[in-house]
Amino acid sequence: MGRVEGKVAFVTGAGRGQGRSHAIRLAQEGADIIAVDICRQIESNPYPLSTPEDLAETERLVKELGQRVVARQADVRDRHELQEAVADGLNEFGRIDVVVANAGILPMAMGDPLPQDFVDAVDVDLVGVMNAVAVALPYLGELSSIIATGSTAGLMPNTVQNPVMGPGGAGYGWAKRIVAQYVEQMALHLAPLMIRVNAIHPTNCNTHLLHNDGLYSLFRPDLENPTREDVEPAFTMFQAMPIPYVEPVDISNLVLFLASDESRYVTGQQIRVDAGSLLKFPDGPPG
Repeated sequence: MGRVEGKVAFVTGAGRGQGRSHAIRLAQEGADIIAVDICRQIESNPYPLSTPEDLAETERLVKELGQRVVARQADVRDRHELQEAVADGLNEFGRIDVVVANAGILPMAMGDPLPQDFVDAVDVDLVGVMNAVAVALPYLGELSSIIATGSTAGLMPNTVQNPVMGPGGAGYGWAKRIVAQYVEQMALHLAPLMIRVNAIHPTNCNTHLLHNDGLYSLFRPDLENPTREDVEPAFTMFQAMPIPYVEPVDISNLVLFLASDESRYVTGQQIRVDAGSLLKFPDGPPG
């Protein structure tokens, strides 16, 4: 039997990146999946978000593993859309055991930064987490697990205070910081029901959120059009371990542990998968 055999996991942002990786890793260990993603662009976000084809590929990969999947397009900012996706999942599976509130954006728009960048980052990265939990909570039973995606950067004060980040970067950092507090409060209130709540805080991760022109320019402001090869040495300086970034599966392996009964008494935790970045830069990287 797999480590999450018979469980049903509700995963947001499942179209690609970390979300797809989480869905696949859980399916590999026996979980059925309710996969949602927005599958369209948010105007303030400078890099392409997922497409319907991306979500369909996640669906195909889960089915290829022999697990069932309900894949729906839904915006985590819209609780009604999430409720409809959860209802479809319940009609198919009859239960939800795991919530992976993963959907996130970093709207560091190229050109003139706008206050809307802050609004959109908070709406997706914080409100989206709370919406995902809210729509699933009535259906969670004993030994259920809620897992929220935070960010090591969100634990560094200057992520919010650094003007270089702009409104979108500040919104991202602030949202991720509040996610950490939200997780602790929810863990306390859900503990009597034997439902656990934890946050995972990745460092730079090998996804589209990292690999885009806005982030490249932030890490290499000395270059007009920096490439991936240009920024990898700068990315590597961000971690204590000599790596430029972690892979999505590195996060997914922790998601699997927290989703499984192996972590039945682990709750209210802020767990970093950061190759030592917060130890190296507790106040944020210089500049």
